[in-house]
Amino acid sequence: MIELRHLRTLVALKESGSLAGAAKKRFVTQSALSHQIKELETRINSAIFVRKSKPLSFTQEGARLLNLAEDILPKVIETEFDLKKGLEDGDNHLGVGIECHSCFRWLMPVIEQFRQQYPQADLDLSSRHLFDSLNALEQGELDVVLTSDPVPGQAIAYQHLFDFEVRLVVASDHPLADQPFVTPQQLAELPILSYPVSLERLDIYRHFLEPAGVKAGPQVTCDLTMMLLQRIACKDGIAALPSWSISEAHGLSLTSIRLGKEGLKRPLFGAYRRNGANARLAQHWLELVAAEGLAKQKIN
Repeated sequence: MIELRHLRTLVALKESGSLAGAAKKRFVTQSALSHQIKELETRINSAIFVRKSKPLSFTQEGARLLNLAEDILPKVIETEFDLKKGLEDGDNHLGVGIECHSCFRWLMPVIEQFRQQYPQADLDLSSRHLFDSLNALEQGELDVVLTSDPVPGQAIAYQHLFDFEVRLVVASDHPLADQPFVTPQQLAELPILSYPVSLERLDIYRHFLEPAGVKAGPQVTCDLTMMLLQRIACKDGIAALPSWSISEAHGLSLTSIRLGKEGLKRPLFGAYRRNGANARLAQHWLELVAAEGLAKQKIN
C-alpha cells in the first residue's frame, strides 16, 4: 500500500514546507507530486496535510506516516550501501538485452556511469536477441532486458522504470503536420516506416490502429534511426517513435504529433531473474537507467 516514493515525498514536504519546494527536492513537477499525494491519500482514506496551511501542517495520519518515513528511509539507505559493497561477492557479468532500437544512443551515458561506479563489472549491451529477449533471459543467455511488454512468470522480476510517450513523426510539410493530435482514422492505410519488427508488434498498430479497427498501410522497414528519420523527412511514410528519438533528427525538417487527444503512453520495464547471481547488480543498473530515462523525458 505504502511505497518508498511516498515516504520520500513526506520527508521532502517536511524539509521544504511546501508542495513547490518538495517537488524540486523530488525532481518532479508540482502536478506530478500532487497526483502522488492524492494517490496516497486515496490508499489510506485520509488527508496527509492541512490544505493551505502556512507553514505546511501535517494531519495526525500524515505525521504518523512521516515518523515511519524517518525511521525506515535511513535503514533503506544503509542497506543499499551494504548491498552495493557486497556486489563483489556476486556474478559481475551483466548481459543486457534491448527490445527498443532507439534506446541505444541515450543509454550510452548510463553505461559510462555504471562503469565508473562498478569498475569490476562487465557490461555487455546487445540486440542480438531482439525478437526473443525474454526467452533468452529465462534461459540465462541474458541477465537484464528492457521491454515494454512484460510476460508474467515466477522466475522473472519486472521493475517499472518510467513511462514514455510514443509520438507520430511526419515531415514538416506533411498534410497532418499542423494537427495537435491525430485520430486512428486519419492514418488509415498510410505507409508506416519502422524498424525491422513485425507490424503486429508495433505500438502504433497494437495500441492505436488495431483497437479502433483501422487498417494499417504498407510497412517499410529501416535498420537505423537516422535512415528512418530521413525517409520520414522525404515523405516516404509516417512513423511512431519514442519522444527521445526526435532529438536525433539533426537538420531534418520533422514534426511530432500526439497519437490521440491524450497521447499514447507506454511503460518501460527492466526484467531480470529473481534468483540470478547478479540480481543486485541488475537492480543497480536499472536504477541508473530509470534516472536517465526520467531526465530524458524532462528534456524532451
